[in-house]
Amino acid sequence: MPFDGTLDFVRALEADGELRRVTVAVDPVLEMTAIADRLVKSGGPAVLFEDAVASKFSVAIGMYGSDKRMALALGVTSLDEAAKRIADLVALPSTMPPTMLGKAMLLPGLAKIGRDAAPRIVGKGRCQDIVWQGDDIKLTALPVLKCWPLDGGRFITLPMVFTKDPVTGNRNVGMYRVQVYDDKTAGMHWQRHKVGSRHHADYEAQNKPIPVAVALGGDPCYAYAATAPLPDGIDEMAFAGFLRKKPVDMVKCKTVDIEVPADCDFVLEGYVAPGERRIEGPFGDHTGFYTLEEPYPVFHLTAITMRSDAVYPATIVGRPPMEDGWLGKATERLFLPLVRLFVPEIIDYNLPVEGTFHHVAIVKIRKRFPGHARKVMHALWGLGQMMFSKIIIVVDESVDVQNLGEVLWAVSNNIDPQRDTEFVMGPIDVLDHAARVMGYGSKMGIDATRKLPEEGFNREWPPVIEMSPDVQAKADALLEQLGLMPGNGQK
Repeated sequence: MPFDGTLDFVRALEADGELRRVTVAVDPVLEMTAIADRLVKSGGPAVLFEDAVASKFSVAIGMYGSDKRMALALGVTSLDEAAKRIADLVALPSTMPPTMLGKAMLLPGLAKIGRDAAPRIVGKGRCQDIVWQGDDIKLTALPVLKCWPLDGGRFITLPMVFTKDPVTGNRNVGMYRVQVYDDKTAGMHWQRHKVGSRHHADYEAQNKPIPVAVALGGDPCYAYAATAPLPDGIDEMAFAGFLRKKPVDMVKCKTVDIEVPADCDFVLEGYVAPGERRIEGPFGDHTGFYTLEEPYPVFHLTAITMRSDAVYPATIVGRPPMEDGWLGKATERLFLPLVRLFVPEIIDYNLPVEGTFHHVAIVKIRKRFPGHARKVMHALWGLGQMMFSKIIIVVDESVDVQNLGEVLWAVSNNIDPQRDTEFVMGPIDVLDHAARVMGYGSKMGIDATRKLPEEGFNREWPPVIEMSPDVQAKADALLEQLGLMPGNGQK
């Protein structure tokens, strides 16, 4: 069943042995994140800090920090279950040729998300149990984290930022960090490639302030949906409703013309004025390095609303592995059917946590013609947020892309570096500090498939070393008899 707020999810995690309560006082400045970092890297539980220094609100962190927790957040027993629902939704009918026209005809199938899971507007919601306006607005009363020593301040790290297109009125929900400046102002980290930044630019072109609502908590599906690389035209809240198998109830904000989930824990209402910028950062980011100071838009608060039982949800990013790795892996699994819709020769892919998801993509294909691997590389670079992939490695269908040792074996044995490496220029993640300029740089494709004669290989490709199946079966039987089978503790 869907969860009613962060506290409800906390209780479910606790019941499953996935969360521990900390009753002693812990400071949101560095101490909470030092603990969370240790726990996520050691496979530890999520934590509810019940006594946050200088705040009356409890802090939940690490709620998405394992495969089990991620599945529980999405209301499934495994991520494969959720992926299958999406695969069924976008599956091409067997009688339809896999042409672009056929794919275009699939749009009514994707629109099913909008029809069956469309958000519902309601008159009131728990997110407005308590309302702070005017002099009561105190953003610093929330237990906002300072994550790393060189951070420029405290940052809201698990926000859902709601904006609307000024022309169509279509909603966007993105996860963009928010730096707290004081009780009523904050920095809005709208990266140039994100939809929130586009909405802001459209308002700014008209010299108008853009209304903004930043929601925290509620059903954990909401935060995941805010991170998901959805195609344009798919409402994140409709996608959340699809995942939770129940439409999201939305309530209108008190001071801005935006609707937010009625069961959220906190809502920060306000606006971003045209032309106003302020230095934001540094911030210890998911790359494992600090993103440095840059001017970003300023968010002015006009209200803070909250549940009477509100719990402040947070996360920490930094050098992998971190909690965002599990959110990223959920996206990898759930969006494979959509990737295959446009690049059908892909069998599987791996966005390694160590590659911070945007930097490295390992792709398995069923190779059918010369240059096939390069065709796949370029198709992916033209597909949504896959454009940020700095390195794409393409391997044959026999390679397990989830096994990095096997991938490295294939790459080291199957390539002639000059022949099989390709460099292109294009958009780069703005958080990539190694790029020659912000947001633009080079990318590399590595064709680690077996080469065909037309690709410049004029010899016979050697066979892989494998034991004969009948001999292997006899060896396994003998090892079992001697108690020496791998995994039984013998060396």
